[in-house]
Amino acid sequence: MDERFAQLTESLHPAYERLHRMAPLTNGELPRSMPKSGVYLFSEGDKPMYVGRSNNLRARYGRHCLPGATHRMAAFAFKLAREITGRVVASYKSDENSRANLMLDDAFRGAFNDAKIRIRKMDYRYVEEVDQNRQALLEIYVTVVLGTPYNDFNTH
Repeated sequence: MDERFAQLTESLHPAYERLHRMAPLTNGELPRSMPKSGVYLFSEGDKPMYVGRSNNLRARYGRHCLPGATHRMAAFAFKLAREITGRVVASYKSDENSRANLMLDDAFRGAFNDAKIRIRKMDYRYVEEVDQNRQALLEIYVTVVLGTPYNDFNTH
């Protein structure tokens, strides 16, 4: 293995352990002292649900679950709404399954808003990571180790 890559990966498991040990936060109760950049985890009880990364953890949390968050901001809520409504076929054309058109459907929009409320009630954990390469690798590492059901790394 390339030495540079090996150095990046050495820190992944210790960072995962710090993330896993963190006392969970809920309902937007975020400390003022939280780091700016890192990897975060949403869980329901003991079930890990979604992993993400951000260079502004506080703002990214809000974009997942605040009332004004749009379908472009709240990818996790959008995935939950797709599952709840059975509208799971993604489309990148301007048809009935496109993101914009789904948001015109009252039932889907209601499911999306309910999903944001659900996410706000979830446990939220984070771990600081400022290096962009380690941050990307840590997001993948945590996703794979925890088997989070709402993460995928598919290309579009």
